[in-house]
Amino acid sequence: MSPMNIDFRLDGRTAVVCGATGGIGQAIAIAFADAGARVTVVGRDPDRIAQTLSGLSGAGHDALEANFSDVGAVKAAAELRARSGNVDILINNTGGPAAGPASASDPQVFLEAFQMHLVNAQTMLQTFLPGMKENSFGRVINIISTSVITPIPGLGVSNTIRGAVANWGRTVAAELGPFGITVNNVLPGFTATARLQSLFEGKAKRLGKTPEEVEADAISTIPAGRIGHVEELAAAALFLASPAGGYVNGVNLPVDGGRVCKG
Repeated sequence: MSPMNIDFRLDGRTAVVCGATGGIGQAIAIAFADAGARVTVVGRDPDRIAQTLSGLSGAGHDALEANFSDVGAVKAAAELRARSGNVDILINNTGGPAAGPASASDPQVFLEAFQMHLVNAQTMLQTFLPGMKENSFGRVINIISTSVITPIPGLGVSNTIRGAVANWGRTVAAELGPFGITVNNVLPGFTATARLQSLFEGKAKRLGKTPEEVEADAISTIPAGRIGHVEELAAAALFLASPAGGYVNGVNLPVDGGRVCKG
């Protein structure tokens, strides 16, 4: 067997990055563009889309405006992108449902979250799949949560839906592997994003603590002793999307400073 060159470049590849106007999604879009990919930025705010596009290196990037609470709009946006050419890499990344216990959540909230996360991911996959099969190459990366492994207290709906998306991803990984397509799940731990800050503030209000105290409590559960950076999540996604990650398929990859190791 001849040795393989380890290649982390994405030159000539096209990537659709959902939720790319901030946080982890934006960091992934930047990393992919730096690695040579042509990136389609997906978001719902035109101003934030323009801001992300302006920060991407290279040329040929474009955008799709879509609100993921509207399944029909997501389908139309995906079909519009597919008509302009094949997509090699799909990043499914959507903001999490509101906090709260599962037992107290209205069933309609579960349905809405299921549509926003799993149905939209399925729609995107089915839209871009013919092009991936045609090229015998594809990468689908789902940005989910470590709640897939250990449920996070107070995030009942999110825990449930994230688990569904994870098993969907691993199921299609087995189905699509023979076509040169990999499907993997990246599981962020506590990562410095606006959503995490909002969760800390909400928890602090409920417990009568300061957000700084809640953050310190969270850090105490992380062997690395700190909150993660969005660039670290982007690096994991870049590996999985690159030729170097081509033999990794159907995994749940925690990027969490070792937190899930503690149970």
